[in-house]
Amino acid sequence: MTLDLPDEAASAVFGARLAALVRPGDVITLTGSLGAGKTSIARGLLAALGLEGEAPSPSFAIVQPYAPPETVLPVLHVDLYRIEHSDEIEELGLDEAAAESLLIVEWPDRAPGAWPDALALTLDFTPDGGRRLTAQVPAAWRARWPFP
Repeated sequence: MTLDLPDEAASAVFGARLAALVRPGDVITLTGSLGAGKTSIARGLLAALGLEGEAPSPSFAIVQPYAPPETVLPVLHVDLYRIEHSDEIEELGLDEAAAESLLIVEWPDRAPGAWPDALALTLDFTPDGGRRLTAQVPAAWRARWPFP
C-alpha cells in the first residue's frame, strides 16, 4: 500500500489516524532518510493518543517513554539512529516492555529482523517535495487496516 503525504501536516494527520488502530503489543517501524517525516508521523500519533505539546525527538535519549495519563496507553518512542551495534538494543529492554506498550521505532534497520510482525512504514521523498509512504501490513494488522 502506498499513500502520498504532501506535507508535514499530512504526515501528522496520518499518524493521528494510526492512533485509532493501535493497541498494546503493537510495533510500528518508521524507515526513511533524515527529514523524511518519521518523527512527524510519530508526533501525530502521540498527539491523538492524548499527549499535550510536541513530542521531543528521541534521537539523543534513544527511548522516550509515555504512560497514562499522559497518553491513553503506554508508548515507547524509540530512535535507533545512534545505535552502532545490534547488541545495544538488548540493553534497552524493548522486548519486555513491548508486550504492554505500543512501540514506535525509527531507524529499525539498525536492528535487522528484530520486529518481523511490525507494521513497517517507509517514507521516501517525492519530486514535488512531499513524501510517499509505503506500508507493509502484517497479518495481525490486516483486519483493522483501513487504507487501500
